[in-house]
Amino acid sequence: MDDAFEVIDPRFRQYSIPIVWLEKLHGGMRWAEGPVYFADLRCLIWSDLPNNRMLRLDEESGAVSTFRAPSNYANGNTRDREGRLVTCEHHTRRVTRTEHDGTITVIADRYQGKRLNSPNDVVVRADGTIWFTDPSYGISAEYEGGKAESEIGACNVYRFDPRDGSLRVVADDFKRPNGLAFSPDESLLYIADSGFWPNPEWPHHIRAFTAGDDGRLGGGQVLADIAPGIADGFRVDSDGNIWTSAGDGVQCITPQGELIGKIRVPEKVANVAFGGPQRNRLYICGHTSLYAIYVNARGAMRP
Repeated sequence: MDDAFEVIDPRFRQYSIPIVWLEKLHGGMRWAEGPVYFADLRCLIWSDLPNNRMLRLDEESGAVSTFRAPSNYANGNTRDREGRLVTCEHHTRRVTRTEHDGTITVIADRYQGKRLNSPNDVVVRADGTIWFTDPSYGISAEYEGGKAESEIGACNVYRFDPRDGSLRVVADDFKRPNGLAFSPDESLLYIADSGFWPNPEWPHHIRAFTAGDDGRLGGGQVLADIAPGIADGFRVDSDGNIWTSAGDGVQCITPQGELIGKIRVPEKVANVAFGGPQRNRLYICGHTSLYAIYVNARGAMRP
């Protein structure tokens, strides 16, 4: 796809590369989600949610294979501080960790004795704590996991501390909390509210919270409204910019909430991840296809 970069503000030019193009790497998914990059293995793993599977791209050969099927309708994925895969599963309504030997450990599936809704996206902080969102998308239809009533009766954001096994609500004022990511120094936590889908009167924005060392969040003001579409999943680069999914591709937003540019994608985007040896290749999960483009930015490194 030619002219993939749309410059809205001159500041975006420093992140675009005129001689690169958007590459389509794989197709045939029903809802691609949750990309996570493994630098040590030179591969990308992502979810094909309605097809109940996870796929693996070998970065060097370009070959795509099945990583896990069935996947319990996996959605968001990340890696913890020990390099293990952490996954949000809709069907089982839980967050799991894949150990180095391939066994699966349940991190969280209940809060105060009640089943979670359908964990959606997840991030791990430098201290090892695991933060995840829990909207009701996975229990709203059989298509995404299995129709069921919410036992909790709310859509919250949680923090799991592996040091003592505690699970705590850190934000409870969202309609549909979705993607989340820390700023490069982890002083801020960005969380998307995608309530606009399926209710047009609800939010379609990203909020910014201060994140204390004690795991408590403060603030929570709206950083940016995303249109068209919603902010689903997103990542942060080393300059603190947010690269977020949207209805017209990928939008680049400054730490101050200003939209400075876009990457045009020929379908709605669900999530993104930085990869490649230099962390400058942006992998993009369109709803049915996996894309990639090189940018003049690097994904933020963990502290």
